[in-house]
Amino acid sequence: MSVEHHGQFLHSSLAGGLRGRAWRAGRPDMAECSSWQPPRPCEAYRAEWNLCRSARHFLHHYYVHGERPACEQWRRDLASCRDWEERRSAEAQRSLCESERARVQAARKHILVWALRQSPPADWHLPLPQEKDE
Repeated sequence: MSVEHHGQFLHSSLAGGLRGRAWRAGRPDMAECSSWQPPRPCEAYRAEWNLCRSARHFLHHYYVHGERPACEQWRRDLASCRDWEERRSAEAQRSLCESERARVQAARKHILVWALRQSPPADWHLPLPQEKDE
């Protein structure tokens, strides 16, 4: 489960979790901290961390990007999520919100490579050039 796969989920859950009165000017309102929930369940952070450290992911990431995957943020998010569940720490809440915001913005910075068509080309039904030669 990465940002690429769940970008819409992250955006909607993050926006819903931060839109309310519990998050004003970057600070949680302590009266409403009990109703705030992390953008993802802690199990999702653990699963992402385990996936990031897997051999298959390492090889794929190294092949595509030419560097080792950075898994430390998933570990920090898991620790913050657990800290939130155990102690309702305002620092853990802030850390999770900032991390998810950064993930959403990182996913948005990639633009589409191909321009999407609104309709098929006018000559879509004609034979291809190599078919005309035969």
